[in-house]
Amino acid sequence: MTTIYQLNSRIIHCQRCPRLARYISEVSAAKKRAFSAWDYWGKPLPGYGDTQARLLIVGLAPAAHGANRTGRMFTGDSSGEFLAQTMHLHGFAEKPYSRNRDDGQELHDAYVTAVVRCAPPENKPLPMEKRNCLPYLAEEIRLLKKVCVILSLGKFAWNGTWEALANLGANLPHPRGAFGHGVESHIRHPLRDREIHLLASYHPSRQNTNTGRLTPAMFQGVFARASEILRHEEE
Repeated sequence: MTTIYQLNSRIIHCQRCPRLARYISEVSAAKKRAFSAWDYWGKPLPGYGDTQARLLIVGLAPAAHGANRTGRMFTGDSSGEFLAQTMHLHGFAEKPYSRNRDDGQELHDAYVTAVVRCAPPENKPLPMEKRNCLPYLAEEIRLLKKVCVILSLGKFAWNGTWEALANLGANLPHPRGAFGHGVESHIRHPLRDREIHLLASYHPSRQNTNTGRLTPAMFQGVFARASEILRHEEE
């Protein structure tokens, strides 16, 4: 049976999307002036975190000069810092920052991943690229057997999460929940005899956090709700 570590190895060596493979190679060779001394990761990115996690956090895709540079999801850019600070505040992260793979960060009861595993030009994956990557997210949901809360960061991740669950055989409601910050839904887990809770948040992109569309209080509220659900699961 496939393990999460074997899945991660397959993701790292994936070549399903020629456009994305070419783009991350070009970005990693050209680099950004501020990171000229870095040896960019420049490969598809697996998820990371606690393999016994009950909380799965799903983003859009690695950032070209963030995770594509550092080799770890939500690491090395403002989105990763915003996420790490909030996760630390709620006990899901050891450190209130996420800077590089050797920064000592450890996740507790949480696993972080994305719908698309290669940084896309302008943060806009093509529909075919999303379809190529979705089996990886579905496989993570299958392998992370204790996950009972999935937090989607942004509309793209929200839709991708529903599609991955459908691929696993979940019986989805019609219509399914529309995306919005703080939206919550729940369905029967497609593989386990229990419910799985779906939460949505605006993505912690600089565009959202700098404009006040997503404030620290708003983000903390979503994580507080996730923590509340997990506490009830223990009862």
